[in-house]
Amino acid sequence: MRRFWWVMPLLLLAAQPAAGRPRDDALAGAFRCSVISDSRQWLDCFYGAAQPVRAALNLAPALPAQVRLASAPPAGGAPRDEPVRDDVMSAAASCNRTGGDRAWLDCYYGAATPMRGALGLSVPSRAGTPPPAPVPQMASATPRPQPVPSGPPPMPKTGGFFTGLLTEAKPVVRAMPMQSYSFNRTGGFVVTLADGQVWEQVSEDEVYHPAHWRQQPQQMLVTISPSVMRTFAMKVAGEYGLYKVKRVR
Repeated sequence: MRRFWWVMPLLLLAAQPAAGRPRDDALAGAFRCSVISDSRQWLDCFYGAAQPVRAALNLAPALPAQVRLASAPPAGGAPRDEPVRDDVMSAAASCNRTGGDRAWLDCYYGAATPMRGALGLSVPSRAGTPPPAPVPQMASATPRPQPVPSGPPPMPKTGGFFTGLLTEAKPVVRAMPMQSYSFNRTGGFVVTLADGQVWEQVSEDEVYHPAHWRQQPQQMLVTISPSVMRTFAMKVAGEYGLYKVKRVR
């Protein structure tokens, strides 16, 4: 990983000490993952390195195996995917231009998209990505004409890591209250709806979008619509973001 490592210490030192410390720790942990040769193991280490920010946000911990990898990454041979890792780490470092830690975390996970694609893993639609660097504009007395948009109007934004997954397809469940919900050992949820349907959070979504429900299930209204890659997007009324789910029963 030759192209970007030399700038990492500068980025870490430039972060603000108060608000940036969990981010610094996360990026430093991701940097330590570079000794791992296996690509999938490196990706798990990258996810585990985000634990300081998850803790600062009071989110469920990253998967234990990922945290262990980030705390003590095993050294191996020379990696064969240096360009992909460089792209991921460059994008992750650029996430410091985001506002709050939640936005930073979404951006950090979104930065892993090139490695997920290289490994043949599913890539969330419109995942959090680092904001583009500002482009300097020259002053001009005459305003430039704005391009006329073509094609259909954009989808309304609903927020969250899986923003945009809720399509215009007819919902299979609309504003139905939960009967109950529970969490498995890795933090994913299983929801039983009022009509007896059972839906489970997709395992990869547990990392990106953990649920922290405290209210009574009967007070939670659920809408579920078809999404990409034969999955479904679940929206809880009054809650920011979407969950990626599959039907169990």
